[in-house]
Amino acid sequence: MGATKTDHFTDKQNAIATLAKAIGHPARVAIIEYLMKVDTCICGDIVNELPLAQPTVSQHLKELKNAGLIKGNIEGNAICYCIDEKAIGKLQNYFGNISTKLMTKKNNCC
Repeated sequence: MGATKTDHFTDKQNAIATLAKAIGHPARVAIIEYLMKVDTCICGDIVNELPLAQPTVSQHLKELKNAGLIKGNIEGNAICYCIDEKAIGKLQNYFGNISTKLMTKKNNCC
């Protein structure tokens, strides 16, 4: 079998792409912003905050968790979600490096 297209890129490039894809939906951005505001919460809290059905919120939470942007701990019969600071730090470093390079380089584009 041939290599997948992601095999042609570095682990770091694939990791950043996974994180970026996970936040590539406005509902997921809203979930992250809500979690930043409240620190931790359960799915029902997010359902009450967003104009989405509970199954839709659960699916978005699953995508964010699979990408590593959030963590979920079981508390009784509910899962308590919070931001994974390490993943946010990776995005911050990546975009911070881009910003720094753009600011220090002379832009001769277009």
